Amino acid sequence: MIMKNRLTLSLATLSAAALMAASPAMAQSGTFTVSWWGFNGDNLQEIIINPFQEMCDCEVIFETGNNSDRLSRLQSRGGDGVDVIYLTDRFSQLGIELGLFQPVDRSLVPNIEEIYDLAQAPQGEYGPAYTIGRVGIVYNSAEISEPISSWGDLWREDLASQISLPGITTTAGPMVVLQAAERAGVDAYADTDAAFGEVAGLVPNVVTNYNTGSEMINLFSTGEITVSMAQDFALGRLQAAVPTAVWADLDDGAIATLNTINIPTGSENVELAHQFINFVLSAEIQQELAERGVDAPVNNGVELTEEQAAPWTYGDDMISGLQRVDYTPMNAALDDWINRWNETFGM
Repeated sequence: MIMKNRLTLSLATLSAAALMAASPAMAQSGTFTVSWWGFNGDNLQEIIINPFQEMCDCEVIFETGNNSDRLSRLQSRGGDGVDVIYLTDRFSQLGIELGLFQPVDRSLVPNIEEIYDLAQAPQGEYGPAYTIGRVGIVYNSAEISEPISSWGDLWREDLASQISLPGITTTAGPMVVLQAAERAGVDAYADTDAAFGEVAGLVPNVVTNYNTGSEMINLFSTGEITVSMAQDFALGRLQAAVPTAVWADLDDGAIATLNTINIPTGSENVELAHQFINFVLSAEIQQELAERGVDAPVNNGVELTEEQAAPWTYGDDMISGLQRVDYTPMNAALDDWINRWNETFGM
């Protein structure tokens, strides 16, 4: 459901509201370390970092990189050196299993009560999700005569040599195996042979696997593919390059991807880390992030126009229709899946 638009708060107002909302702790060493991807750096600096630095009277420093690299660095340091870490839910589950994160004290993060139920405690007592995305199917509607309406359509004979799938080591790649198992009518972990039998059935349709959103968009732009499995954050850039590209409305539902914020076990600024999470989850900050094209909001107080909401996984109706993934068995199975995937696609 799309809510009515409201006036956008200025950044100055956001900063003032945040300063009035809490009496921030002081950073123990004068610095506060955030581990994240580094995307949208200018917007995040303006919307989050500058006002937060004013609140804490500290210097915010960054550790950037992809999920795997940053989690590996944290593990090598035994959970030290970072105060809060942004990760997708598959990697945050790995961090939990490795004992790298501490539970979040919900009493210190009151804004958790304002966010979607799905985002509040997606992995138990650990960090909440600050944004929710989707994995689904995108296709060039000018080239595909019959609309794509289910995951099973990836196996359609008329899509021979037209599809690119995400590589198995990407966020979305393992979800191909889950959908293949669903098609086979088996549990992906209990009957891996049957699941990969269906994965093999995709080979005639698949031109290549891609590893980044930019690769996928380039494949559409050059006409090498007309269909792909993708994350919704790439949709806007894809449509800018290929205006006839559309997001498929799947009868069996897109798959939820959650980006989480956790507090490592070695954080030197635990109280301040809780305040940072609370700040990021506030309706004012979430509103600004959504309107500026940074992240989909999870705070129920955010109100977007239909145009503003178009790129995002947003609203109760959309959220309630998402499939969820249990990453505990997936992480345990992934090494085997990678080997089988590489054999299937001749990599």
